[in-house]
Amino acid sequence: MHECINYKKLENGSIQCRTCSHFCAIGPGAAGKCGIRQNIRGKLYLLTYGKALAANIDPVEKKPLFHFLPGSSTFSVGTLGCNFACANCQNFDMSQIFGHKGETDLYKSLNWGMDLPPERIVKEALEAGCQSISYTYNEPTIFMEYALDAMKLAKEQGLKNIWVSNGFMSGETLDSVAGCLDAINIDIKSFEEGFYEKNCGGRLNPVLKNAKRLVKEGVWVEITTLAIPTLSDDPAMLRQLARFIKSELGENVPWHISAFSGRISWKLKNLPDTELSTIKKAYQIGKEEGLRYVYAGNVWGTDMESTFCPECGEIAIKRNGYQIERKDRRGNCAYCGAGIDGKFN
Repeated sequence: MHECINYKKLENGSIQCRTCSHFCAIGPGAAGKCGIRQNIRGKLYLLTYGKALAANIDPVEKKPLFHFLPGSSTFSVGTLGCNFACANCQNFDMSQIFGHKGETDLYKSLNWGMDLPPERIVKEALEAGCQSISYTYNEPTIFMEYALDAMKLAKEQGLKNIWVSNGFMSGETLDSVAGCLDAINIDIKSFEEGFYEKNCGGRLNPVLKNAKRLVKEGVWVEITTLAIPTLSDDPAMLRQLARFIKSELGENVPWHISAFSGRISWKLKNLPDTELSTIKKAYQIGKEEGLRYVYAGNVWGTDMESTFCPECGEIAIKRNGYQIERKDRRGNCAYCGAGIDGKFN
């Protein structure tokens, strides 16, 4: 366990967690919505500190990040728990802990994962030849103290730090990681408040606010939207979202529209997989609304995975799944020399 950074004490032994935008009021012995931040004798503790449930070496494109150190490897780490309860979650075996009310005996009985302290995360990333560390699989906001200690050590060793996030962190959390966070992929799951309330147990506005702040502060941002049949695949909604990205984040912010698979989702196994025609339509919407970089996710063998030069229209970076063919390592189009937005070194 590790004492949390952002919380304040309330009356009668309760605590308000200030880590994400739920701002949970947590009574004695209980945990917040994430299931891993517990009120123990009037102090808030992160129960998963130093305990990773998953650690792997991935291509950075898998996050997905297509304009941040493309072609490089990233050391990926995640823990138990999440502050959302998305019905479509594909990592539900990690993210969803039963008994969120936080009984002490329950938490003593859980398998928190393998010992992987921050120092070892950085050491393994360096030994594997990775250029970055990704805090992913579940929501990094909720294991922020664990992530932050690794992030600080990573920066000292010249490694970059990446979050794959639902974007629901608090302003205090963004203050805490400022200067250590280099890139983030934010799931903007829909542009409808009702979807967030019913499908995720969250809210849309804090996500939009945080995305705007991160762009303003110079963190490299890419956006992902999962097109779920009947829930988040409406063309009008997707057009609204594309317009938000263009007007509020910038035309250079990449948008990934990913296909949904019911077979591997938590609670939506009854829904069909996203049709390719839906992804093609969303891709076209992004282009029509003026986004320079639009990508299809979970769709293989199409040029919708490749980066097109926004000036001459030629393929600047050819992709096939997570494999890429780099035309120029400096981030320029090999045909016309125009710069491709992103961070390439």
